[in-house]
Amino acid sequence: MGVPKTIDNDLNGTMVTFGFDTAVNTARDALDKLHTTAESHRRVIVVEVMGRHTGWIALQAGVAGGADVILIPEIPYDPDKIAHSIMVRERLGKHFSIVVVAEGAFPVGGQPTHAEPRHAGREPRLGGIGERVASTVTELTGKETRVVILGHLQRGGPPTTFDRVLGTRFGAAAARLVKKGAFGRMVALIPPDVESVPIREAIGRLKTVPIDNDIIQSARDIGISFGD
Repeated sequence: MGVPKTIDNDLNGTMVTFGFDTAVNTARDALDKLHTTAESHRRVIVVEVMGRHTGWIALQAGVAGGADVILIPEIPYDPDKIAHSIMVRERLGKHFSIVVVAEGAFPVGGQPTHAEPRHAGREPRLGGIGERVASTVTELTGKETRVVILGHLQRGGPPTTFDRVLGTRFGAAAARLVKKGAFGRMVALIPPDVESVPIREAIGRLKTVPIDNDIIQSARDIGISFGD
C-alpha cells in the first residue's frame, strides 16, 4: 500500500504529495526575508532549493516569493539570458534581483552539478549549482552576488495546515483500502477526492513540470525569466 510522501512533488498519479506544501512555504518564507537584504545592498541573491529532477519547489516558491529568475531542470538555462534579465532590471532602476535555482538545474548543453561522485547503490549527491550560477552572474554583470542554500531546512519543521489535512486524508484512505484488501495501490489526491491508483502507475515515470504549464506561462507574463 503506497502513501505519496515527497517534498519534490515528483510522484505520478497524484496532484500533490504531502510534504511539498510545507517545503514550498519554507522556501517562500526565506525569499520574503531575503528581499530586504538584496534590495538594501543592491545585490543579486541566488537561492538554491531542492529539486533533483523536477522544478516544482523552485517554480512555486519562486512565483510566490517574488523571484526575478527561476531555473529548473525542465528548462536548461542560457547564462547570457539570465544576465540580460538582471541588467534590464538594473536599467529600470531595480538594482537587485532574486534568482531561485533548483539543485538539478543545468545550462544548455551541460549537466547537473554534483558535490561528489556517485557511490554504489546511491544517487550522486547534487550540489554547487547555486555557486555556479552566482559566479556566472557576477562575471557577466559585475553585480555583487550572494548565495543561500536552503538544503535540509526544507525537509523539516511544522507541517502546513494543508499538509496536515492531506496526510490525515491519505492515512485514512490507505487504512480503508487495507480493510478492503485492495493492495498494490497508492492513495492519491485526484481533486476533489482522495482516490487510489496502481502503484506501478505511480512509480512508472517522474512527474516533471510541463514547460507549457499555466504557472510557467503566468510567471512569464509577469516578467519572470527562466533563463531561456
